[in-house]
Parts: sequence; structure tokens; C-alpha cells
Amino acid sequence: MNLRIPNGLRVLDTFSCGGGMGMGYWLAGFDVVGVDIDPQPNYPFTFIQGDAIEYIRAHGHEFDVIHGSPPCQAYTPLNAYNHKTYPDLIAPTREAMLETGRPYVIENVEAAAPELKDPTLLCGPMFGLRVYRHRLFETNWALVAPQHPAHSAICTRNGYLPTPEKPFMTITGGRHSRAWQNAACDAMGMPWIKVPARGDIKRGIREVCEAIPPAYATWIGQQYLATSARRAQRQTGAAA
Repeated sequence: MNLRIPNGLRVLDTFSCGGGMGMGYWLAGFDVVGVDIDPQPNYPFTFIQGDAIEYIRAHGHEFDVIHGSPPCQAYTPLNAYNHKTYPDLIAPTREAMLETGRPYVIENVEAAAPELKDPTLLCGPMFGLRVYRHRLFETNWALVAPQHPAHSAICTRNGYLPTPEKPFMTITGGRHSRAWQNAACDAMGMPWIKVPARGDIKRGIREVCEAIPPAYATWIGQQYLATSARRAQRQTGAAA
């Protein structure tokens, strides 16, 4: 059980989607403001609909940390079959973040590794989650990953519920049931986006399939606080 201890710092959560990263930062003690170009009615914190990069340029300096999860479709293998043109927003996002002079985090899929600078990989079993969900995180401060357990548990096929023999879920898009969506929310640690009876199942499936488990951001937030504390101690020692 997470006992949140507010730290007085604020995170700007851009390209926020349903709030997986935002919730993780909140659990780490940060106050959170989310920004996304699309409406996000289930976002659990203060939400602003608008262009993420423009908002970073205008307001990023008002926050202690800036997080960004630019759309990943341009980098995913499925794009080879879709034959669609998607925006490549990692570099513009980084440029806007650097202009603020603030600590930043940029998240994306493994296929985006060539676009990221020295990223750190996080995965579900690092945090006791029953989902293999590799995501890369670029930071302009030191981020260390937990030990990465071997992928020894078997995953269900996409669209199927977990079983004792296949306890890990595959969570990607498709035409899924309400029961699947709810189970995926449990696997990711995102109960607030569970779709109730007669709720918008299409939105709920999209939200959970695009999400990053909050545990990742909780770890990142805690790492940032530890790094900041060590830096402050060094500065205090140097001034003494």
C-alpha cells in the first residue's frame, strides 16, 4: 500500500492520456497537471486540453519536473502494416523541455530507442506487475532501473483473460470485452479507468492499451527525489 507523502513539487504530465504516469508521480508525492490534445475525461488530476509542446514552451518553467509521452505509433512495428503517417514528436518535445531548463522525462516504446538519448528501460515485473511492458525513459538526470527479473511467466494471447497457467496479460489494442478491459486495468494498476456497465468500452480499451503503469512513474519520481537530495548534500558540503 502506498502512503503518499506530499513533497511540495509539481510535475507537468504532457501527452497525458488517461493518467498512468500522472498517478505514479502523484503517489510519489508530486502534485500533477496533465495536458493532452484530446479530451481525457477520466484523467484523475487537473487537466488542460491543448497542444503539449506549446504548453511546455509557455508554462514548463512553472513546474519542477516535466514528463512527456509523445505518441509512439510512428515507431511501433505495426506501423509497417498500417502505412499511415504519424508525427515524430520526440525531438520537438525534447527541444521544448530543454528551453525551460527544467529536469525532464521522455517516455516511449523500445522501437523508438534510436530517437532517445541514453534511455533507461523499465518493465512490469520490476514492480511486481503481471504484465511485460517494456518502456524507455530518457532523462537529463541520473535514472537507475531496478533489477530486471527474467520473463519466465507465460502471457495470455491478446484479448484473453489471465489463467493460473498463463498469469501475465498481453495488453494491446483490439476488440476486447469489458471483463478483459477491467482485468487489464488490474494488471496495470489503473482502477480509475475501469469501464463500468454501459460505460464507453472503446475509450476504456484505448486508455488501458495506451497507458504506462503508475508504478513506473512512482519509481522515477522517487529516483528524482533521491538524486535531488544527494545533489543538495554535495552543494551543502561544498559551501561549508
